[in-house]
Parts: sequence; C-alpha cells; structure tokens
Amino acid sequence: MGKGIFVTGTDTGVGKTIVTAVLARLLRMRGVRVGVMKPVTSGCREVDGELVSDDALLTCQAAGISCSRDVTPYLLREPLAPAEAAKIDGTVIEFARIRESFDRLTAAYDFVIVEGAGGLMVPLVGGFLMADLARELELPLLVVARPNLGTVNHTVLTCFAAQQMGIPVSGVIINNFPKEPDLAERSAPHYIGSLCGAPVLGVWPHETASDQAAAVERLAAWLDRQPETAIVLRELGV
Repeated sequence: MGKGIFVTGTDTGVGKTIVTAVLARLLRMRGVRVGVMKPVTSGCREVDGELVSDDALLTCQAAGISCSRDVTPYLLREPLAPAEAAKIDGTVIEFARIRESFDRLTAAYDFVIVEGAGGLMVPLVGGFLMADLARELELPLLVVARPNLGTVNHTVLTCFAAQQMGIPVSGVIINNFPKEPDLAERSAPHYIGSLCGAPVLGVWPHETASDQAAAVERLAAWLDRQPETAIVLRELGV
C-alpha cells in the first residue's frame, strides 16, 4: 500500500472534495485506516471565533476521523487563491508546517488522501504552486475533471503540466457525469483517456442527493458494487 494520493482538479468547482470524501468512505468501508488532509483551505467560515472548513469536515466525516489541525494546517477566510487569501489574513504559508502534519497523518493511518485547492497552478506562497506541494509530498496525482465541453483541453493540460514537473499521474476521474450526456460529454472520456497519458479510472454519475453527506454515502455504495473498483484502488496505490 502506498502512503497516499494527491487529489487535484482541472479547475475549481469540479468536485475534488466529493471525490476525496467518497474515496475515504469507500476505503473505510473496506477496512482501510484512511486519513484525509486539506493543507490549505480558503473561504472558511467562522464559528465561535474559529475558522472552519466545510470541505474538511465532510471528508473527515467520510473517513470517520476528527478534523484536527493536522488535517487543516492553514484555514483562510477569503474565497481566493491561497496566496492572496493568506496575504489578507496576515498568514505566511510554510511548507515545513504542512510536511510535519502530513508526516504525522501518514504515521497514524494506512493511506492518506490529500486534497489540493483549485488546480495545479494555483499559487500557495510566492512562486510555490499547488503542483510543487504535491511534488514535495512525493504523492502521485488523481485528477478530477468535469464532463462538459472544454474538459478535454483542461484535463490534457493538467496532466501534461504534471508530467513536465515530474509528478506521476495515477489517473483521472470524470465527475458529475449527466444521466443524458450531450455529444461533447459522450466523447470526452475517450479523448481524455487517449490523450492524457493516464487512465480514466472512473466516470462518476451526477448525484441528486439532497446534501453532500448523503451524496457521498450513495456514491461510495455505488462504487463498492462495481467490479472494477478493486482495480481502480490498486491503481491508486491502495
């Protein structure tokens, strides 16, 4: 078993958190002690004077663990790129702090799913990008893509950039696939699989559950029934 995977997206809003939570829930269902981590979260809300990441809470609930400071080393108020949100909060993002939290999580769990913010080229501090964080943590990528028009370009660019930076890409998950796809959506999985240099590990359906926690449960249960899921998990290093 590998030590973990780094979940990135072709853009913001593609469903990285749902994918992270579903994988955590699935692994937990299969007896894996799974940890999750959201190293830098912007757009947090304040509760009783403390910043809270709803994304991290969802993934921790799926993994069945507490949302400790190691899970969320940096919580930022403004819904902006981390470098800008940190500047506004007067926070200096330090890789060493993230690394220490990550090392404690990998010591405590069998497998750790790290969710990035936005895409690979999102700046964390100065010229240090999200891609640099994945590379420094020595984790392969799981790329989350959307299904609709434009996704082939975005997904191929993401995988190409990762490969140019020496970051291995374990695969791509096309998330939120509609029940009645249009022509662009029907053809996207083929072109992504052909051009990215990494396998398409799943085409996940659009989930209509009333809340995110229910959506996570339903998608995890659906994946658990798929015969190819064991192969997918092996590709991810589990």
